[in-house]
Amino acid sequence: MINAHWFLLVGALLLVMGLTSTVLKRLPVTAAMIYLAVGLLVGPSVLNLFHFNPLKQSALLETLTEITVLLSLFSAGVKMPVPFTLMRWRAPIMLATVSVALTVAMVAAFAFYLLGLPLGAAILLGAILAPTDPVLATDVQSRYPGDRDQQRFTLTCEAGLNDGSAFPFVMLGLGLLGLHDLGDSGLRWVMVDVLWATAAGIAIGLVAGVALARMGWKLRRAPHSHELMDDFLGLGLIGVVYGLSVMVDAWGFLAVFFAAVALRQTELKLARGALAGTAGSFSDMAIAHEAAAQANAMPAPKSEPTQEPAPALMVSEGSLIFKEHLERLSVVLLVLLIGGTLFIDSWSWRAVGLALFLFLVARPLSVYIALWGTRTTSRIRVMTGWFGVRGIGSLYYLMYAIEHGLSEKLGLELIQFTLIVVTLSILLHGISVKPLTEYFGRRSKEGIAP
Repeated sequence: MINAHWFLLVGALLLVMGLTSTVLKRLPVTAAMIYLAVGLLVGPSVLNLFHFNPLKQSALLETLTEITVLLSLFSAGVKMPVPFTLMRWRAPIMLATVSVALTVAMVAAFAFYLLGLPLGAAILLGAILAPTDPVLATDVQSRYPGDRDQQRFTLTCEAGLNDGSAFPFVMLGLGLLGLHDLGDSGLRWVMVDVLWATAAGIAIGLVAGVALARMGWKLRRAPHSHELMDDFLGLGLIGVVYGLSVMVDAWGFLAVFFAAVALRQTELKLARGALAGTAGSFSDMAIAHEAAAQANAMPAPKSEPTQEPAPALMVSEGSLIFKEHLERLSVVLLVLLIGGTLFIDSWSWRAVGLALFLFLVARPLSVYIALWGTRTTSRIRVMTGWFGVRGIGSLYYLMYAIEHGLSEKLGLELIQFTLIVVTLSILLHGISVKPLTEYFGRRSKEGIAP
């Protein structure tokens, strides 16, 4: 396909999606399913108008997926409910640690014993497929800042955390393949790749998010009263935090997610403090502002406060819509490319069997074990166990491994396995998201325990 054909294809697809968005919301399909179908149609599976080779274009695909995941992680962090409580975060933390480790172990065992992969490649494959995706799972994740639905929060927070918590296992797999230094008896891996990289990433994100929130708050208030470009601030925060993390060998995905969380938490904390002496409590203007964000509508007019009100727009909210639009455009391109990589013979029983094992055994079992002893309901456990969407994050890890010297033979095998898993995830999870959500929603309204 020449450039003109690409412009025509993507432009026509965007026009169709934009004009039929209301109709599509009523259909049991997701936007990603439509993009994938178009990619399969024009790719080598059907019309063979183009073929994207991820092995040869791994550097480009790594960059594209990296940027998309970073945008999605920022959006997910901004949507976390305020205030932060350890009890509320316990379930996603357990999912991002215990569930990820168990998933890596089970997928690695499946790949080692049944698929015949070397141990290092098996662990690497487990790490690639273990994290859930913050990009393609928007239909089951938090929809706006302050969304307090426990199910959506659990899935969103898990996806924000496990894109970083799976990275140590990627490095372990690469190390066992001789492509990364694990140190004597794995000591360097434990101290640097697990402990340092995780702690440093979280710390960088928290410090940067708090600093930007306080700086933006100060500049928007008298006597400064600056107008801030929130889109630039959001992108700038992502760039600075991720750049610093890479420079000090910290996990940048964790850093960006926690930077967004800290930004949002600090801004609303400052709003509470500013309004405490004027409106009596945070429940007046700040909660009205929060409710307006949740409903995507302007709050009702209120009487003039006796002192200066909170800013009409916070950095976290002002930059969110722009990030989500960039994320959607990225998804169009990347899912089209996924469809354009698959041949008919890509659908081997080995790859399909791996996907079914992941969806029906590894994911539900790891979720059940991770959430054991928590206060999550059976509905949340069932939904979380099924909706472990795999997508752009897995593609990034795969391209990262290829760029770090993975052999062509192993690279082709892992590409086939990963693409089939992601494709089936888009199809199976996309088909089931609306029916299952409506089913459990009806049971909840009827007061029936799921």
